[in-house]
Amino acid sequence: MTATMQDFLPDSAFLLDQPAEDWKAAIRLAGKGLEDSGFTTAAYTDEMISTVEKMGPYIVISPGLALAHSRPSEAVLHTGLSWVRLSTPVEFGNKANDPVSLVIGLAGRNEEEHLQVMSAIAKALSNPASKNSLNDARTPDEIRAILNG
Repeated sequence: MTATMQDFLPDSAFLLDQPAEDWKAAIRLAGKGLEDSGFTTAAYTDEMISTVEKMGPYIVISPGLALAHSRPSEAVLHTGLSWVRLSTPVEFGNKANDPVSLVIGLAGRNEEEHLQVMSAIAKALSNPASKNSLNDARTPDEIRAILNG
């Protein structure tokens, strides 16, 4: 695949310093970024919320970070990401990693693309210096530059 981070994470997928009253509102923001970028339909946002309701807050993968996603479905039009930085962190119910201030929305058209994008995000976020820089980044271009390493 020759797609770039810009393809998977266009400017329209960013919602920076947004308020959310709870975890559902935070996931709805991630869904809005995916939908505004043409990656998903509104139904995918409901699928992401439903996944957490059924499976619990396993999407909170590290302190302060949730990777909102659901299985590939008809609601996914293209593989892509959204990036939501919350103005005030919210609780997802994950004692080890709450509260969450960064919600990354992930939509995969199929298992292969889903895993490729997840692995790129995991690699970028495994570096503590990168993770701290992401909190301070002010623009989509700055965030993409950090993710591209």
